[in-house]
Amino acid sequence: MGAELVINAASHETRIALIENGTIAELYIERSREKGIVGNIYKGRVIRVLPGMQAAFVDIGLEKAAFLYVADVFDAIEEYESMLESGSKKEEEPHDEQESGAHPEYRPLHPIEDLLQEGQELLVQISKEPLGTKGARITSHISLPGRHLVYMPTVDHIGISRRIEDEEERERLREVVERLKQPGSGYIVRTVSEGKSEEDLVADIQYLSTLWSEITTRKDKAAVPSLLHSDLDVVQKVVRDIVTEQVDRIVVDSKPDYDRIVQFISTFASKMKYAIELYDEEEPIFDHYGLEVEISRALGRKVWLKSGGYIIIEQTEALTAIDVNTGRFVGKHNLEDTILKTNLEAVKEIAYQLRLRNIGGIIIIDFIDMEKEVNREKVFGALEEALKADKSKTNILKISELGLVEMTRKRVRESIGRMMCEPCTYCEGRGYIKSKTTICHEIFRELRREMLDIRGTKATVTVHPLVADLLYDEERRGLEELEKKFKKRITVRAKPGFHQEQFEILIN
Repeated sequence: MGAELVINAASHETRIALIENGTIAELYIERSREKGIVGNIYKGRVIRVLPGMQAAFVDIGLEKAAFLYVADVFDAIEEYESMLESGSKKEEEPHDEQESGAHPEYRPLHPIEDLLQEGQELLVQISKEPLGTKGARITSHISLPGRHLVYMPTVDHIGISRRIEDEEERERLREVVERLKQPGSGYIVRTVSEGKSEEDLVADIQYLSTLWSEITTRKDKAAVPSLLHSDLDVVQKVVRDIVTEQVDRIVVDSKPDYDRIVQFISTFASKMKYAIELYDEEEPIFDHYGLEVEISRALGRKVWLKSGGYIIIEQTEALTAIDVNTGRFVGKHNLEDTILKTNLEAVKEIAYQLRLRNIGGIIIIDFIDMEKEVNREKVFGALEEALKADKSKTNILKISELGLVEMTRKRVRESIGRMMCEPCTYCEGRGYIKSKTTICHEIFRELRREMLDIRGTKATVTVHPLVADLLYDEERRGLEELEKKFKKRITVRAKPGFHQEQFEILIN
């Protein structure tokens, strides 16, 4: 069964769901006020160089200064090329097309303070969206993605996607691109290029070369900081990057977007056959396909497994922790067998949830402890296999003796949870608040301090109504003891507008 793209386009928000085997596998959301900026190219100015971090902050006109690491800087194309020739060029390990700004890895020849100075102007590209409290990550190694190729105008290098495994096809593509490319430029050959003709690649090269020429012309005339080039909108980007032979149907509920998709595919993928449909029913398109329920489920902390077990997903600033539990599943044979089955079922759900929620960065998975080494190997192998369908790059470490798996998943954009939700203003994002009893005891301690230092005959305590009820009922004895000790009357006043943790003490 082929995959489908279901596109819900509105003036304020565009949502795109990739459906595989009848289930939503990936979700892309772009809001008009929060349009993604990965791939955008800016003319910026260095505002601070940090030798201790070997990085710099660059003003590109966004709310927060962008972060530029020394490995993403080079001062002359000759230096960069000499580094490639000295041994960092790894033809046998070509770069994965999925890595934004994919370029051969190298170690910088010079410290950043020798490459950049404050006030220096730079042409840079966004490689990572601003995430949480961090500004955008940028690179001076520009890359322009096309349908079949990624153009690197400043690097003389050719890389082939790792997903193209046939060696003869890899050599054919390398030879074609080597013959067609301009001196001093480079390309990453994308997975969709497999089996494509030279004509297809020539069309991409011409389009990308023209685009780069337009950018460099604008650069000479633009002020600093300024935006020189915006990447495609989310609809065109997803169609460009995701639509392959495996996607055989696109359904969209917007006539303008339908027309743009038809035009885009006729230009960049004219030889491929897709069923492109305009959805014009009264029922919202995501309701019709049952996707709203899946999206709501993707925001939940607990995900139930079919067996009765469940996983808990907790996202923090530093990492994501995933805990596996047997829940209601009691098994049929023995404990070890029950644990193994739960862990294996959890593996599939975890791989699915990571992709659906777009969770990236450091991920710690706490599987249920398994006594047998062979069972740990089974679970680890199943996790590796389940993650093969994930387009984002992942690195996994073996299961530890404690049943923990440490892994990383490449993160370029915000997760679905962070995009669609915001920290609770009541608990300030902690996920919990102090109990009413705790607040009562804090009030008692504060009353003791106030009554020792201030003369007066009466104390008025203003609190949240639920805390007031507790002070008048179960914690009344504490107030009476304070009144007796300090010979002052204590009055409790409830104020509905107060936060549960908030209180005020007035002694007069």
